[in-house]
Amino acid sequence: AGMISPKGYRSIIVEARRRIMRILGIDPGLGTTGYGIIEERTFKLVEAGIIKTRANTPIQSRLKKIFDSLTEIIKDHEPGVLVLEKIYSHYKHPTTAILMGHARAAACLASGIHEIRLVNYPPTKIKKTITGNGHASKQQVQRMVQDILKLKDPPEPVDVSDALAMAISYCYMERIK
Repeated sequence: AGMISPKGYRSIIVEARRRIMRILGIDPGLGTTGYGIIEERTFKLVEAGIIKTRANTPIQSRLKKIFDSLTEIIKDHEPGVLVLEKIYSHYKHPTTAILMGHARAAACLASGIHEIRLVNYPPTKIKKTITGNGHASKQQVQRMVQDILKLKDPPEPVDVSDALAMAISYCYMERIK
């Protein structure tokens, strides 16, 4: 797996620099889905944003918009891993949980179609990994994400900081293994 120098004295082994893996965190919501992409070892922010859908639009159109947007993000950035929060039921808000489940399914489908490893972490584990407290507030998570990624301002809205927190958690948890 190398070349011989012109005079045949030595083998020259060409080693391509290992591409730094990109991690895509997604905070799914039917109205607003946050996403964030970071580089695994450097913790460099690549891109972050939101995918918005209108409440008065049919659900199939909303899910298609989320799926198509995620597909575009995946094609543009080629993440090696997609990270989601483990689903848990909001017993006080079952409708919200069901609607979030639809958007989450669009993210899972994008992961499956594009053959990207899917990782799920419980929300308390993400918060504990980022802040040291499994019950930290969204603002505490936002500030820690800002610090870790060396951003001038906290990532807004919280859908974006939550998505970035998921991606960062993956980097920390995989490093431990």
